[in-house]
Amino acid sequence: MAPDDDGLGIYVHWPFCISKCPYCDFNSHVADAVDDARWRSALLLELAHAAKETPGRAVTSIFFGGGTPSLIPPASVGAVIDAVHRHWSVAQDVEITLEANPSSAEAARFAALAAAGVNRLSLGVQSLDDAVLRFLGRAHDAAEARGAIAAAARYFPRYSFDLIYGWAEHAPARWHQDLTQALAHAGSHVSVYQLTIEPGTAFHRRRMAAGDDDTLADLYEVTQDVLDAAGLPAYEVSNHARPGHECRHNRAVWRGGDYLGIGPGAHGRLRRGTTTVAQQRHRGPERWLDAVEGSGHGTQRETRLVPFERAEELLLMGLRLTEGVDAGRFRALTGLPLDRAIRPEAVQPLTDEGLIAVRGARLAATPRGRLCLDSVLAALLADDAPTAADN
Repeated sequence: MAPDDDGLGIYVHWPFCISKCPYCDFNSHVADAVDDARWRSALLLELAHAAKETPGRAVTSIFFGGGTPSLIPPASVGAVIDAVHRHWSVAQDVEITLEANPSSAEAARFAALAAAGVNRLSLGVQSLDDAVLRFLGRAHDAAEARGAIAAAARYFPRYSFDLIYGWAEHAPARWHQDLTQALAHAGSHVSVYQLTIEPGTAFHRRRMAAGDDDTLADLYEVTQDVLDAAGLPAYEVSNHARPGHECRHNRAVWRGGDYLGIGPGAHGRLRRGTTTVAQQRHRGPERWLDAVEGSGHGTQRETRLVPFERAEELLLMGLRLTEGVDAGRFRALTGLPLDRAIRPEAVQPLTDEGLIAVRGARLAATPRGRLCLDSVLAALLADDAPTAADN
């Protein structure tokens, strides 16, 4: 698909959580109280400002992320969705995703969220084992998770849930068993993330260890085998779906599509002429709120990406996808031919090692290559920084 045919995605960030998970390095904050009316007003103000920057665009997806967006009052979720319909034309089959935790209190809101317009729910289950949930610092137990999945299936046309693997001493045989059991509750999409110990998290401060490289590779292979057999192949490093049931919002972002970021710390990418502009909102919730109330938006900075910066970004994202990077689309988005943004001499050795594959005009990482994607990218990325004028 040509970039000009792409729709516009809208990401709405809700930064608040009931508690901070020990592995989480997202822009999330624990707050004793949230002024819901003030926050709803600010989100609507920033949407109105963003609409002036994107006249004539058609919205194809809305994604409420966080934080814990299921803590947003359903009336506020509905107000945001209604505002999108007022400001833009909206695709008839628009995908509207909301991330949710499986606690009983939040699951009780699912019917109201569906009535507000949400048509896809993404549940942060992480595990269906109570001991693992306690280790991960989750506020729900396995019974609540199973109940929330059942409620999601009841109220939403599409739902997904997340699982985590890869802590020290996580045995592949046990993971095979747990993953197989979890699939009994799955719909058409599952996200499976490897545990990483990020600086600034509670796990990092406790010097918690993830699994060693060999064990992580074994766990990754178990994941692929079990989910492939269940008809849920990987379409991205951590995301699996039945064909046609991929998360359209995230896939569009990974492909380099335009999207707006609304809310604290949210990022966006917008094409303006032949240039892509990277936007970032103020990260701190109160700082963002003050900025929006003062000027109608919380933009902290805008950066015009030079062609090589955009090219590197598209390779970093696109090689995460099973489909890889399409050379024609790559050139349309960057102004550069694909072979000017990579080291051509690296392609054959990586192909011989079974890490990448060239399929016509498409460059893709193999399953083995996605397992060591950082190394593949380091080998592929060109040292120089060409511009469109070089061609």
